[in-house]
Amino acid sequence: MNFNLFIGIDVSKSTIDVHLKPIGCYKAFSNDPHGFIAMVEWIMDQAGKFCHKELVFGLEHTGLYSENLILFLDQHDFAFMVIPGLELKRSLGIRRGKSDKADARNIAEYIYEKREKIKLYKLPSQTLDRLKKLASLRERMVKERAAYQVRMEEYLEQFPDSTFETYLQTQQEIIHCFNSQIERVEKDIERLIKEDSSLSDQYKLINSIKGVGPQTAIMMIILTNGFSSFDNWRKFASYAGIAPFPNQSGTFNGRTKTNKLANKRIKSLLTMCASTAIQFNPEMRKYYENRVQMGKNKMSTLNIIRNKLLARIFAVITRNTPYVEIHKYAA
Repeated sequence: MNFNLFIGIDVSKSTIDVHLKPIGCYKAFSNDPHGFIAMVEWIMDQAGKFCHKELVFGLEHTGLYSENLILFLDQHDFAFMVIPGLELKRSLGIRRGKSDKADARNIAEYIYEKREKIKLYKLPSQTLDRLKKLASLRERMVKERAAYQVRMEEYLEQFPDSTFETYLQTQQEIIHCFNSQIERVEKDIERLIKEDSSLSDQYKLINSIKGVGPQTAIMMIILTNGFSSFDNWRKFASYAGIAPFPNQSGTFNGRTKTNKLANKRIKSLLTMCASTAIQFNPEMRKYYENRVQMGKNKMSTLNIIRNKLLARIFAVITRNTPYVEIHKYAA
């Protein structure tokens, strides 16, 4: 793809700041459909000799604030990339000061430098987008419910004979409300998956692996965009923070370990899956016990099992067949 005009956009709640490279022009617009149209008209006026296909937009993902802009660019067939905030921050090196105008220029410079390796953003399907929003909502409600449960347990522990009924009853009613709403969201998630045959098949295939539960299956489908965003399980393992990397420099040869940069939600889920597999999967339990008896580190062994489960998830999706426990048929 031969892009010649690189458009950096810094998105905030009410405005979008736009910088054109190599022209060097800058202008701010409102973060709404009228502002998007005005932005395109301004860009085409400034572009001159550049045609529609030579333009590429770049913006940092800012959640709800950038969602309408992403939809606008996709609907009008513009080439664009959505850059993770941490990736952009680390690429810029040491910077002094900050402004929306400077951020727009930095984004334009970033996509210009990456012009040979540009990976355009692919908008997820409507079902996947809804799944993502519902899963995020469920996670927030589960955290809030846990906070209320802890508070109530601590109160009862300190005041076991408490007669403060209003306090206790209010807490219980809030927890009950969370329970019913979480159940409602989970049913909606199940309905969305059942209505999409492709996602339903993926969900069933992932759940065929002993140790992997429904929430992990849903999160895997969401994070991989229906297993279209990652070429293989090793790349996803790096994204999830469970891929081991060497720690060497000159004559120093440190311990191989995982990196702290990770999607902590899926890492936590895979850890729970590995713990469950050790308890209920005879093959994994035997593997874990053998390594521990050999003096191997328990956490490194658990991480190997996390990777084994992840490899199996990608394998059943690639083969499009449920997982078969081969060890059952071993002589």
